[in-house]
Amino acid sequence: MTVSYLEKFKLEGKTAIVTGGAGILGSHFCSGLAEAGANVAVVDINIKEAQNVATSIKTKYDVSAVAFECDVTSELSVKGMTESVLAEFGEINILHNNAAGKSSNLDAFFADFEDYELNQWKEIMGTNLDGMFLVAKYIGKIMKDQQKGGSIIQTSSIYGVMAPDQRIYEGSYYLDRQINSPAIYSASKAGVIGLTKYLATYWAQEGIRVNAITPGGVESGQNDTFKMNYSNRIPLGRMSQPEEMVGALIYLASDASSYVTGQNIIVDGGLNAW
Repeated sequence: MTVSYLEKFKLEGKTAIVTGGAGILGSHFCSGLAEAGANVAVVDINIKEAQNVATSIKTKYDVSAVAFECDVTSELSVKGMTESVLAEFGEINILHNNAAGKSSNLDAFFADFEDYELNQWKEIMGTNLDGMFLVAKYIGKIMKDQQKGGSIIQTSSIYGVMAPDQRIYEGSYYLDRQINSPAIYSASKAGVIGLTKYLATYWAQEGIRVNAITPGGVESGQNDTFKMNYSNRIPLGRMSQPEEMVGALIYLASDASSYVTGQNIIVDGGLNAW
């Protein structure tokens, strides 16, 4: 029997959902899945940006791409999005559970741990982990009912695996604002990995594979001080570019990873290997 290894990476005839699909990484994830042949549901709370991504995909690739508005912290919104995607495409084969929270109060988000407010903690946890739970709950049920298996990929972060080196934030700015990495970010992203492993065993008998992608630092508007400090901690000597995360997603979404579940692929330039 002749096996075509490259064919296993192709996603023709599959429907993929990407939450947070209009974000810095999300737009690249949507484009990568589309180039591999998947029809893409671009899901985001920012419907205008989601529509821009969907239009770009349809123009560039010979696939269907549709934007859907969804607030992943709302069960009603997630339920409605799931029903709308299913009505549009007929079935769901791939979920990239990728949406993450942006604080409504950056002063509160970047506050010192000793002064951190519980409401701020709950706001970020509500998107980063509760939202993952809700989307996985509704899409996983659809995949189970379809009896065709499926692939779920959830986005964590390098700071869900290891603690940030606080020294790299001295003099570090993002979009003209001094930054750090708060504990809520690490806690919520570590929870994503725990949820991933649980669901991988929970749905294994249904043929639904569940894995995580953990990006390291992505260059996206940080000042030179931060980029230098961060890059000095990386064996490959630099921050990543958004498109460098896409290969891992296509692998996990496709049949090339048909015997891979419960895993966390870390794409960090070697940071966690020190």
